[in-house]
Amino acid sequence: MALATTVWVLVANDFAIHTERVTIEGPRGELNAVLATPTDNAGPHGLVVFVHGDGPADASRDDAYKPLWDAYAKAGFASLSWDKPGVDGATGNWLDQTMHDRASEVEAAISWAYTRPDLDTTRIGVWGVSQAGWVVPEVLAARNDIRFAVLVGPAVNWLRQGEFNLRAELAAREAPMEEVAAELGRRARQITLLESGADYDTYRRSGVDPEPMTADRWRFVERNFAADATASLSRISVPLLLVLGGDDRNVDVGETESVYRRQIRPDLLTVKRFDDATHSITRNEIEYRDDFRVASRAVFAPSTIYAPGYLDALRIFAKRYSR
Repeated sequence: MALATTVWVLVANDFAIHTERVTIEGPRGELNAVLATPTDNAGPHGLVVFVHGDGPADASRDDAYKPLWDAYAKAGFASLSWDKPGVDGATGNWLDQTMHDRASEVEAAISWAYTRPDLDTTRIGVWGVSQAGWVVPEVLAARNDIRFAVLVGPAVNWLRQGEFNLRAELAAREAPMEEVAAELGRRARQITLLESGADYDTYRRSGVDPEPMTADRWRFVERNFAADATASLSRISVPLLLVLGGDDRNVDVGETESVYRRQIRPDLLTVKRFDDATHSITRNEIEYRDDFRVASRAVFAPSTIYAPGYLDALRIFAKRYSR
């Protein structure tokens, strides 16, 4: 039994990639990055630049990106991702960023690619998830050297996304109507503080949140709560794959799809829905559970956490731009 388990683990983690630690000169200090290149050909390879969602994240998102890197390698692309500022010894603090700051990081990473003879800069793509929905459209609108983009579960408007997420979490645990009303009222008071420019001490004294945000988190939200991607979406001129999960509790995927279809030319937009998938296009029973079995599956067989067909969809879409 132990031998069979060992063989299964090795097969489940047998990715056709070579990973290399690299350093990128970012707009506010060095970025500690990982370049994952295909092992089955010498290149030069196209490149997919990865853009994280919210929260502290290392370059591989605790290895959750490796199946995605493998999918892109099968299409002939390298992948590039970096530790967020302040994560795993990286300089800076990821909470000390605006969405524009994050877009500047992506542009620095793309510029770095031009220094690598093993990368084909005529074939650059961008993949982003969640909060990257406010980052990637800005980059796409600003540059003319990106061939394609993939956005997974992106929101359009920061405030609407927050309310949707709150309502969805309350609904998931069947909160009574009184609690829903109280939580929505609390959120409205929080937004009033943000709109008034309240500093952290004022926020703390207000008592609006029973468990207050940290000072860094409050300032991060204060910098970014007005984010809205609509204007940038209308300026996108490259093919874009929009990937949505039907069981997403973070983002109103109906609104996202509607806005994207309205703002992006139909010949550039491909929408792929996975009805039983969650925000990160993981299987429903994976993302919304927190137990040892789920954690083990993510470590020992990371490809299996994703919805069936998702990795193939990434590979097939990128393959269109492999030459």
